[in-house]
Amino acid sequence: MGIWDNIKSSVSNMSSSLKTSVAKFKNKEFSDACMAMCALIAAADGTVDATERQKTAALIMNNDILKIFPADDLRSKFDEYCNKLGTDYDFGKISLIQVLGKLQNKPDQARAVIQIGIVIGGADGNFDQAERKIVKEACHAVKLNPAEFDL
Repeated sequence: MGIWDNIKSSVSNMSSSLKTSVAKFKNKEFSDACMAMCALIAAADGTVDATERQKTAALIMNNDILKIFPADDLRSKFDEYCNKLGTDYDFGKISLIQVLGKLQNKPDQARAVIQIGIVIGGADGNFDQAERKIVKEACHAVKLNPAEFDL
């Protein structure tokens, strides 16, 4: 089995386990962290490309895991975070990493957000190096070892 097959299998397993665990995390802090992670993935290459933003928004809206949250709330927060990254990527990134950091004392929620980042990043069939780097940085923000996620 090639490395890509391992990644696809891992993402599929994460997605299944997330469906059962995310419902217990239905709170604003977790929702905001999920959207911060998704915005960071959409802008992983340092720019907020309109096509990537649309693709990520569609993935969010169609993601079974995130359906526990009102779609309008997710869309609004995702747009807000993408706008921050688009206005000033470096400052926006710091701001979104801080949103993620609010989960550092909630390891179960932090793990779920990291897994959502991996699922969203790999949804197009290519979990590229820029996306992996962002997820790794997110791991550090929430005080989780990136090796736990094969990063």
